[in-house]
Amino acid sequence: MKLQELLQGVEVVSASVPLDMELHEVCYDSRAVGKGDLFVAIRGYATDGHRYIGKALEQGAAAIVCEEAPAGAPAIVVKNARRALAEIAANRFGHPADAMTMIGVTGTNGKTTTTYLVKHMLEEAGHKVGLIGTNQNLIGDEVIETERTTPESYELHALFARMRDAGCTHVIMEVSSHSLVLDRVHGIRFAVGVFTNLTQDHLDFHKTMEEYRKAKAMLFSVCDKGVINLDDAAAPAMLIDAKCPCLTFSCDKDEAGLTAKNIVMRADGVDFLASTMNELARVKLPIPGHFSVENALAALGAVLSCGVTLEDAAKSLATATGVKGRVEVVPTDTNYTVLIDYAHSPDGVENVLKAVRGFAKGRVVALFGCGGDRDRTKRPKMGAIAARLADFCIVTSDNPRTEEPQAIIDDILAGMQGTKTPMQVIANRPEAIHWALDHAKADDVIVLMGKGHETYQEINHVKHHLDEREVIAAYFAQKK
Repeated sequence: MKLQELLQGVEVVSASVPLDMELHEVCYDSRAVGKGDLFVAIRGYATDGHRYIGKALEQGAAAIVCEEAPAGAPAIVVKNARRALAEIAANRFGHPADAMTMIGVTGTNGKTTTTYLVKHMLEEAGHKVGLIGTNQNLIGDEVIETERTTPESYELHALFARMRDAGCTHVIMEVSSHSLVLDRVHGIRFAVGVFTNLTQDHLDFHKTMEEYRKAKAMLFSVCDKGVINLDDAAAPAMLIDAKCPCLTFSCDKDEAGLTAKNIVMRADGVDFLASTMNELARVKLPIPGHFSVENALAALGAVLSCGVTLEDAAKSLATATGVKGRVEVVPTDTNYTVLIDYAHSPDGVENVLKAVRGFAKGRVVALFGCGGDRDRTKRPKMGAIAARLADFCIVTSDNPRTEEPQAIIDDILAGMQGTKTPMQVIANRPEAIHWALDHAKADDVIVLMGKGHETYQEINHVKHHLDEREVIAAYFAQKK
């Protein structure tokens, strides 16, 4: 491929290489550079690719795209290397996103379930759908493992190309606040953007809740239509910032364009009457919890914006299934219940524990920790919420990363001071799970929060295998 073809639409400041030169491949990781490649030096969250230009050249890079070029380097200087990478990636793969209907979902909680519900409804309507998200990426039924919620722009366009070539007509994807700020989705035009909610998370990156909200709002400047949760406190500001017409949804505000009425909570799901200006339909979703109603409304808003009727969408929700690590029931063959959930923020913990309390016949037992090297201010808040909503708390570790597990636990316990809720502190997570199972009583619901779909515990930059389902299965195998 020729350099000038890759640079179509890129804002170039200067170039010291011939634009008609042939290149082999595009790389932004210097470790992957080969002879004849184009290396794009981007400024990352943890490091700066400009530091590795010399290494890339040593490994055979034919040209460098960067914001600051070393003397004598064969370089194309651009104003914004991250945006340039996104534009180069789109050119490299033939602008695959333009060939499909793009739907993006942003928000603190509910993104993953919402995307799976959208995928299910669109497939029921006869479309082939690609999905990009926290749990995994999907091309129809083909599973592609993922490292982060929204991949870097180069991997993203490569994935779009695979989806396009496989015949996908729609792509539903989680769009993280990081990806919006760091230009991973730069240049993508979304047919529909969805906002689920905004609660405290990622303040280690965004610093303030308003900056976090503004990051989420960026999605609605690159959408044709928006779908906004009117029940969330951030909704008015999101609607003001949106640059597209928006459909609002609500569980209790009649002025919303899509509402849920006559909500019935069951241990195995939720029922409600979905209503728009022109349509009514009874929804039966086999996923429990009030947040499931909100997720269903968000997903319904997305598919309605894509032309699916409310009646057809509601029918398909009846056959939807839950998402791994989201209020997931673990088989135990006992007289108590064990659930795994990804809740790792104050709002997430509150939502799942309230949902469980709505159907638990016995005690609600909360087992949780907080991630290391992340926003410390949410730790005591999560502790306080768990102590308020659970009947028993087990405080443990959840990806301590480079921090001491006990130091993180101490931050959590600070929010639980003065509570009368009994608790146990066990830093080792498998041991904490064993303790919970050893002390379970009839009709208890034990909620393992934080890991969800994850199958590892990250300690000092190393991901150690830890699948809570396996821990539970091994526990019961030893009991036989």
